[in-house]
Amino acid sequence: MMTAPLTRRAFTRLALTTMGAATMASLAGCATADAAPAATAGGGTAAAKLRLGYFDNVTHATALIGLQQGLLAKSLGTTTLTTEIFNAGPATVEALSAGAIDAAFIGPSPAISSYAASAGKSIRIIAGATNGGAALVVKKDITKASQLKGTTLASPQLGNTQDVALRTWLAEQGLTTSLTGGGDVTITPTDNAQTLTLFQQGAIDGAWLPEPWVSRLVLDAGGHVLVNEASQWPGGRFPSTVLVADQSFIDAHGTTIDALVKGHAASIAWLGAHSAAEAATAINARLTKDSGKGLETAVIERALTQVTFSLDPVASTFPELQRHAVKLGLSKSADLHGIFDLRAANALLKAAGKPTVSAGGLGV
Repeated sequence: MMTAPLTRRAFTRLALTTMGAATMASLAGCATADAAPAATAGGGTAAAKLRLGYFDNVTHATALIGLQQGLLAKSLGTTTLTTEIFNAGPATVEALSAGAIDAAFIGPSPAISSYAASAGKSIRIIAGATNGGAALVVKKDITKASQLKGTTLASPQLGNTQDVALRTWLAEQGLTTSLTGGGDVTITPTDNAQTLTLFQQGAIDGAWLPEPWVSRLVLDAGGHVLVNEASQWPGGRFPSTVLVADQSFIDAHGTTIDALVKGHAASIAWLGAHSAAEAATAINARLTKDSGKGLETAVIERALTQVTFSLDPVASTFPELQRHAVKLGLSKSADLHGIFDLRAANALLKAAGKPTVSAGGLGV
């Protein structure tokens, strides 16, 4: 990974004023999405049902807000929205591949792996969602990479975005890992909630996780951030969540994809217009509905300081993300041209008179 100085972002009203011009433009454009004409993702008929996958993570806040505030359902109109909750991207990709869901919020690495494995026939990334919000949290007495030799660390799932980031960073520090659990550092892909428990019990030494689990390990379990992933990318910008859809669903139901992206854009606008406290309350309401239990407000508010929400998928990072996964043996090498279909997102921005977001030469 390339290194760059880490810029800490603090939100007072989640106004996202620290974001770049294109990202600010996309949020401003989303605020007028209700008045925008139909986008142009494709033709076809409106689907009777859309099955959507997401995680109960702050990095999936646009999904949580879109569901809790009814923004996705409103935009989809007569299309019935059903949802399924996942822990990590590879399992979500399996569901997409099996035809169990039609679209999902996932990390970029599983999206790349799916696209590569299918020779470009499986999914398309139809919008950005969340940038930032991942880190390596370790025990207080671990203050440098060399102290990690002989330790056990966790990631959400083998081959997910944080798993790839962790293994890549360790390799850059001269520490070996194995996909089967050996090496200088043992990595145990573990469900996020179990990771917290294991860390509290002292059974693992740390984990590379998305928010709010980073904040939970810090605030609830006494850990500290050894590496914020933002420090590994130019300008501190990297995608942690994107919105993808099954290619066959896009072809058959382009109007439904337009509606999904419009509802997603409305969620981004909602987050930009409300305070961190209001966002935490709404996110917690959805988490409670999903699992029967919410999070401490302090956890969610800390997590929100680490993320930005945008239609911009930061496409420029995808070639390097693919190189990381291929080098680790977690993805096959393939041409990524065509992985992005940002027509619906950019139609909304154009209708609002705002700059469009880039596919980085890897799609439309």
